[in-house]
Amino acid sequence: MAEFVRSDTRGPVAVITISRPERRNALNLQVKQEIVEHLQAAQRDPDIAAIVLTGDGAYFVAGTDIAEMETMTPTDHVRLATDRVFHEIRQSSKPLVAAVEGYALGGGCELALACDIIVAAEDAMFGQPEIRVGIMPGAGGTQRLLRTAGRYKTLLWSLTGDMIPASTALASNMVSELVAKGSARARRGDRDPDLRHAAAGRAGDPRGGPPGRRRAAGECTGARAAPVRERLFDTQDQKEGMRAFLEKRKPVYRGR
Repeated sequence: MAEFVRSDTRGPVAVITISRPERRNALNLQVKQEIVEHLQAAQRDPDIAAIVLTGDGAYFVAGTDIAEMETMTPTDHVRLATDRVFHEIRQSSKPLVAAVEGYALGGGCELALACDIIVAAEDAMFGQPEIRVGIMPGAGGTQRLLRTAGRYKTLLWSLTGDMIPASTALASNMVSELVAKGSARARRGDRDPDLRHAAAGRAGDPRGGPPGRRRAAGECTGARAAPVRERLFDTQDQKEGMRAFLEKRKPVYRGR
């Protein structure tokens, strides 16, 4: 039984919710695997036409679990298939909508970017802060931002690690639509109107088209950054960046 991820069916829409509140829904290997399992179940269900991916506790995903990543080697990333969840989302034959409230940072931002549509609360915050812990986005955070926001915004955000307010993300074509604060959340007892509307309404009625249209419209360059990112796990700066984060101090990078 899944510990951190659950799935609820609302008519033709599957709502997959990440719930790891003590870590602001940070992605570790277990969370990623549970997302994959729920995605695969939704894919197999002929009654499911669209999928919404969201987070509990007023957060989408605050990042990848650095405590787990800190000791990983490049070989570990390949052996453990740490980017599998992103491939599963991109290869989905059913439309996926990210319903984002609170933070979508690092791997959480890339998780949203892997979806077909991003509906965000007006006060949501996005960002690719990997450079601050000695690595870089490796699961689509560079390619997908480049194709939406353009070269100059992508480099600005990737090189500074700055937060991206939802309004800026919308203006930069990174977000599909903004909704009022609180309405993107999977609220207990009031989930249907907002999330099903986000999935079926914003994506268009997915039952009206052929099942394979998502794959046909898929993008081919999402995996290019992964090998580069994995090599960064063999650098001293990666170790220093993540160690400093965990020790709550400023990192001292030496360019090696």
